Amino acid sequence: MEEIEFYIDATQETMEGAIKHLNIELSKIRAGKASTSMLDGLMIDYYGMPTPISGAASITTPDARTIAIKPFEKGIFREIEKSIRNSNLGLNPMNDGETIRLAIPPLTEERRRDLVKRVKQEIEVAKINIRNARQDGNNSIKKLKGEGVSEDAIKMAEDKIQKITDGFVAKIEHIFVEKEKDIMVV
Repeated sequence: MEEIEFYIDATQETMEGAIKHLNIELSKIRAGKASTSMLDGLMIDYYGMPTPISGAASITTPDARTIAIKPFEKGIFREIEKSIRNSNLGLNPMNDGETIRLAIPPLTEERRRDLVKRVKQEIEVAKINIRNARQDGNNSIKKLKGEGVSEDAIKMAEDKIQKITDGFVAKIEHIFVEKEKDIMVV
């Protein structure tokens, strides 16, 4: 039975990881407010090494509609600007020689709908990850049948994994509703 509990716990941890990843991805989808996490994942070439912008500059939000990026070295202004322009953020960097400023424009209704579509895509990826974790957990438990674990114990473990899965899918649905509300509120 300890082996079964191990696989159930491992499955639950994998599902928690999927939720954490979803939250990270959703934090990159802006809801009209400036957030330093919008730049997470944007890389620059820093001395020949791919480096996140946050590793080569100080990033702040002086107000709700502005992100300020102060590079540690003047020579990387162009790299940072290029990375921002090439991203799908739709932001135009303004460089005053000291700081790069990103003005976050108010969202149009069409842009809000596009963002909700992106959120739905991330939600679907998270659901797929949860279902894959369930399948992996169930497959691991079924292999225990050959080691003498009873069919009843396997069925109970599968039911437990299904309940855990249902809980995580409900969590994902709740996250979607909250993010959609956040994006659609003007």
